[in-house]
Amino acid sequence: MAREIDGAVAVITMHRPHNLLDPALTQALLDALAWVPTTGSHAVILRSGLRHFSAAVIGRPGADIPVDEAEGHIAGYTILCDWSARDLQEEEMAQGLGPAKGKDSATTLGPWLVTPDELADRRTGKGFDLTATTSVNGELYSSGNWSTIYWSFAQAISYASRGTRLRTGDVIGSGTIGTGCILELSRVHDAAKYPWLKAGDQVRISVDGLGAIESTIQPPVPVLPL
Repeated sequence: MAREIDGAVAVITMHRPHNLLDPALTQALLDALAWVPTTGSHAVILRSGLRHFSAAVIGRPGADIPVDEAEGHIAGYTILCDWSARDLQEEEMAQGLGPAKGKDSATTLGPWLVTPDELADRRTGKGFDLTATTSVNGELYSSGNWSTIYWSFAQAISYASRGTRLRTGDVIGSGTIGTGCILELSRVHDAAKYPWLKAGDQVRISVDGLGAIESTIQPPVPVLPL
């Protein structure tokens, strides 16, 4: 099934998992995800980075969901990239705020929505035994494994639903998969080896079983004065 999004075609493959998806819910998911860019170009600020996540898309809505029931609310999994303006983030968070505009640049999801039954045989620990990698201009930046996440998606969904209602199409990020953050790589290892993203950089993020997303970093538009 394909949907055109801002000039790009987002292909979402929906496999029917254990009585979770029916035709009405499938259409609701597609409608909820209609705004999501799966590939494309992203503007770069002075210090632009990324964080590599896996993500769960909510299929069945609910509130105050117990941990042992939370996985039954997941329609499928996909890749999530959180594009971060670290210079703005540091300015905002120095005041005890934020990140606000530091996280208001872009989020990339895709390219597939993979239902839980497709990954069942790879379950390990609190996640799945699936390798996640990020490369910039063909150079490997990070390589981690989904199984090493600290909080499971069941725990994250239970927490996110406390006192509120999760709706079909809501996206829950896993948190950064190990070594999948340029900020941490540059500070812990070597800023020269892991520089901030700049215009023209080609970024590729992949997770075994979920596919890969590719983006090109573009120059920023002028900032309007306040």
